[in-house]
Amino acid sequence: MIGMQADGAGDGDAARAHARAAMVAHMAKHGICDARVLAAMAAVPRDPFIPAAHRGKVDPYGDHPCQIGFDQTMSQPFVVAYMLERLRVQPSEKVLEIGTGSGYQAALLHELGARVFTIERISALAEHARGVLAATGYDSVCVRVGDGYRGWPEEAPFAVIIVSCAPPILPAALAVQLCDGGRMIVPVGEGQQRLVVLRKRGACITEEQDLAVRFVPMVPAAEERHDGQA
Repeated sequence: MIGMQADGAGDGDAARAHARAAMVAHMAKHGICDARVLAAMAAVPRDPFIPAAHRGKVDPYGDHPCQIGFDQTMSQPFVVAYMLERLRVQPSEKVLEIGTGSGYQAALLHELGARVFTIERISALAEHARGVLAATGYDSVCVRVGDGYRGWPEEAPFAVIIVSCAPPILPAALAVQLCDGGRMIVPVGEGQQRLVVLRKRGACITEEQDLAVRFVPMVPAAEERHDGQA
């Protein structure tokens, strides 16, 4: 019995590794060319980051969002890879993530060598993310329950800020928390959204309109729901 269970576990691990490899090949085929981003996506499994209540409902390695509860999603792999590629995250850079969600993107940032600080407004999701990040070896990621609009001023400045939910307009408090040479990517808009890439040079911040996307809205922490989902 023990041997059979070990073989089954091995088969499952092999299947997940194959699924990750297929996902990475799909990313490369569709234009993601940053080798470090592709390697990180090959290294970090997606399925453990989906809360147990939502596993098995959709292929975690398909190029689509995955439901994680509380009307939140884990973003589709291509969009995650695209945003990371645009940011060119370097080892030891200090990164602020707004919208921890499942914790998957925080794990990718850690895999890229960043020092990761991530904010989630929904306490149950923050707790889930802490647990799965620790279980998968990314326990040095700092997770906070709070209002993403306010950022994390006591840890600022950040070299990179990545926002995984869509504010109607650019949050001014976040741009202030960029260091000189820092960059931020954020989906902006209501209904129709577009990624905006900001770069800070001295006192000047430039904005570049980018890919059309669809993210869940960015909501202040005071409006957190308590709907019993996990």
